Amino acid sequence: MKKKLTTIIPIIVFIIGLAIFLYPTIANYWNSFTQTRAIGQYAQAVDNLDDEEYEKMIEEAVEYNKAIAETGIRWKMSDAERETYEQTLNVGGSGMMSYIEIPKIGITLAVYHGTNDEVLTRSIGHIEGSSLPVDGESVHCILSGHRGLPSAKLFSELDEITDGDTFMIRTLNEVYTYEVDQIRVVEPSDLSELTLVKGKNYCTLVTCTPYGVNTHRLLVRGHLIETDDSREIMILAEALQIKTTYVALVIAVPVLILLTIVALAFRKKPHESDPAKLAKKLGADEGEKKRKKNKK
Repeated sequence: MKKKLTTIIPIIVFIIGLAIFLYPTIANYWNSFTQTRAIGQYAQAVDNLDDEEYEKMIEEAVEYNKAIAETGIRWKMSDAERETYEQTLNVGGSGMMSYIEIPKIGITLAVYHGTNDEVLTRSIGHIEGSSLPVDGESVHCILSGHRGLPSAKLFSELDEITDGDTFMIRTLNEVYTYEVDQIRVVEPSDLSELTLVKGKNYCTLVTCTPYGVNTHRLLVRGHLIETDDSREIMILAEALQIKTTYVALVIAVPVLILLTIVALAFRKKPHESDPAKLAKKLGADEGEKKRKKNKK
């Protein structure tokens, strides 16, 4: 039993250590997979819309933004306002309104209505009461995402964005490109940089900072610019790709663990493979037999 424990315990420790070490990578791969699937389902739902439904959804979103331009961002919404908000740009009833691509940090993520825990632990949330991500004047769309989650990359590298970088939001089949023109670090209660500016179309990305401390908010704001035609074609294709390195890792890790367990479990015992120990054991057995014979 003691020998078995000395073999089993290192295996268990090895597997636990390997699991802890690889968890962030595996979890991020799984999140990337679910993001890819969600974006694919969103694209399919958009394709299923007929022209009349499509135009109606765009018009409703534009009208929604016009109403906000008159009242200002609704930080506190009534039940009726929230119901209207949740129904606008809700393609297929999934709550997903669009998806965002940030080439600088290599992410493509689904954007959902609201910022509850269910949304923010897996993707990006649209701050309710702010403008929706469509064309128009006096628009300010605000998107929020976590940093530092072990299960998903999300906005963890948002601090690498600099002035002049771009990010794209695809709403239905429309691609909106924003060029970063302002980066601020503010107190969580400071909303002064998240207001509407007459005649401007802004989108601000919000996350916690400093990394792991989360006492402040990092605001990365972009203004709407003309979209490069090539980006309109590429953004969907890129969103639906899963990195081959992630796939290889997910396949390789279980195989490695299995091979290690098999190798250790079926390893030959030392006395079976060591000639010197085997001879010693046989000699001891012969001596025991002679002693028993002499006693008789």
